[in-house]
Amino acid sequence: MTFPEQTDLGHAGVLEAVDGGPVGVLICGHGSRNRQAVGEFAQLAEGLRQRLPQLPVEYGYLEFARPILRDGLESLRQQGVKRVLAVPGMLFAAGHAKNDIPSVLNTYAAETGLRIDYGRELGVDRSMILAAGARIQAALDAATTAVPLSDTLLVVVGRGSSDPDANSNVSKVTRMLAEGFGFGWGETVYSGVTFPLVEPGLRHVVRLGFKRIVVFPYFLFSGVLVSRIRQHTQLVAADHPEVEFLEASYLGDHPLVIDTFLERVQEVVRGETQMNCSLCKYRAQVLGFETEVGAPQQSHHHHVEGLVEACTLCEHECTGACQPDGIPIPMGHHHHDHGHDHSHAHDHGHDHGHDHGHSHDHGHAPYPHADHPLGPRTLYKPRGKSEDI
Repeated sequence: MTFPEQTDLGHAGVLEAVDGGPVGVLICGHGSRNRQAVGEFAQLAEGLRQRLPQLPVEYGYLEFARPILRDGLESLRQQGVKRVLAVPGMLFAAGHAKNDIPSVLNTYAAETGLRIDYGRELGVDRSMILAAGARIQAALDAATTAVPLSDTLLVVVGRGSSDPDANSNVSKVTRMLAEGFGFGWGETVYSGVTFPLVEPGLRHVVRLGFKRIVVFPYFLFSGVLVSRIRQHTQLVAADHPEVEFLEASYLGDHPLVIDTFLERVQEVVRGETQMNCSLCKYRAQVLGFETEVGAPQQSHHHHVEGLVEACTLCEHECTGACQPDGIPIPMGHHHHDHGHDHSHAHDHGHDHGHDHGHSHDHGHAPYPHADHPLGPRTLYKPRGKSEDI
């Protein structure tokens, strides 16, 4: 397969006539205690900065790393920016993109009067599919044996969320890739929160009898979850030497990923930002999640916002040593108290239309399938092989 080169969207002209300027761009990340993941996010931001030399581009994190989102916003304001085009640095719109980030942006806008227009997530996008395809093709090209695609099964690993809309989008990516390549079959598993998780999912699909299984983590960056995907894959592979397992790389700062970020920024300017609200569990009665309609749009990350004590258990690439049983080892106890008045930023894509009052209750609504045999409980306890059936 062939994949197109990056396009130069930065000279499309759409950002050069923005009302309410001077304009700046903010990429909103989740954050990680893993140094490699934080470095990769900064590298991606630099890639976007090079594509937008006419605009200041900053980034910030919700938790576990600096700069935090408020730092990025303050940097833009100090540079004379009057209107911020903020885009979530996330693959799909779940709680972080729908609630946590807008809460921080709304608070800062209310405190300072800065105009903040919020864009949408990367989502199911042609360029993102092509970037994923390039990573999978690289894994196939590196294989030392020849196996027909029809005898190869593709397993796409998503992050996993308590939002079924985000989970279903990973399945769509799987289908687009499996059908695009012509794989014999495609399956979707998740690294956490929902089902099926990686190891039990792989133990199920290996029974389909394919000669080769390609495992592709549909993640932007490295970190403990990507490491755990590899570890779980290797566990299953060791039990099934008759099957060849190929491990594809995560997306990283592929040029087509940066293209998609740039397109999201331009969508904000064109007024074309539209999230999928028809399947949003906060706005519509999605099957199984009816109790979450109208939930407050608030951030649950204040207790770890700005935590800069990076994990040092690994030299470079994360091995998951900080989560030996699936639960992070406490690395610090930094708490930040902020009084917040939640007014609305200019969220053109996902204004829930309900009260945004904030509380310091960090609980989440219970996931209705938390006891699924292939699901979240497997993160916290070892599974015997008899349980994998």
